[in-house]
Amino acid sequence: MTIDRAVLMFAGFMVLASLALAYFVSPWWYLLTAFVGLNLLQASVTGFCPAAIVFKRLGCKAGVAFK
Repeated sequence: MTIDRAVLMFAGFMVLASLALAYFVSPWWYLLTAFVGLNLLQASVTGFCPAAIVFKRLGCKAGVAFK
């Protein structure tokens, strides 16, 4: 699995988890959804993604977006 796919999978999981938590626990969990979205926007502009750094250290292969 490449870093790009791992980051996308992690972001998708976090969005779905935060939506479920907001529905079942508290609407404040929507803030996590907003944070994930803002982090994706920031990563697309700057190329810096903390999750990509973590996945690289875990041994994922480099992809097109994150090297």
